[in-house]
Amino acid sequence: MTGQRSDARRNYSRILAVAEAEVARHGAAASLEQVARTAGVGSATVRRHFPTRQALLEAVFQERIQVLCERADELIRADDSRAALLDWLHDLVRYAVSARGLADALTYEPPTDAPADHAGGHSCGAVLEAAATPLLRRALRDEAVRPGVTFHDLLTLAVGIALATEHHAEPAVQADRLFTLTVEGLSPSR
Repeated sequence: MTGQRSDARRNYSRILAVAEAEVARHGAAASLEQVARTAGVGSATVRRHFPTRQALLEAVFQERIQVLCERADELIRADDSRAALLDWLHDLVRYAVSARGLADALTYEPPTDAPADHAGGHSCGAVLEAAATPLLRRALRDEAVRPGVTFHDLLTLAVGIALATEHHAEPAVQADRLFTLTVEGLSPSR
């Protein structure tokens, strides 16, 4: 935003505030045209600031993604690498359930073969991958998770739970139940 005219900065801020409200109401399917109308700008102005729906969604979720990254940084110092990874993954599921549209935004990003350090871009998924990969690597090194588990496996799991529960009467409760079932498995404990 540096170097922009003050009216462009105001438009950006107004568009983002309206988009946050629209995404909260309608999820990732929020109308860009409605965002423009409510913000009092033209569709071209919205597209100038956010050339794609994905760019708008990423801006809307930037703060939540940053909180998840900070949480990963905190958890890397935990004694139990499996518990740390599962705590972070559970936080991701909770955020994806509570922030309508976040799970959809994360589904835009197919897995890459590039290592996390070079996955490229500042997309929600790439930022999360860079933050969570040290947790996963540590858990893999400690043999605390199944060999071969990838960040994209974990992301797909979290997104799947969030999308599968978003229309339940109590999505957070159902998501927690499914997350626990996933982690503990179907077999009864002995």
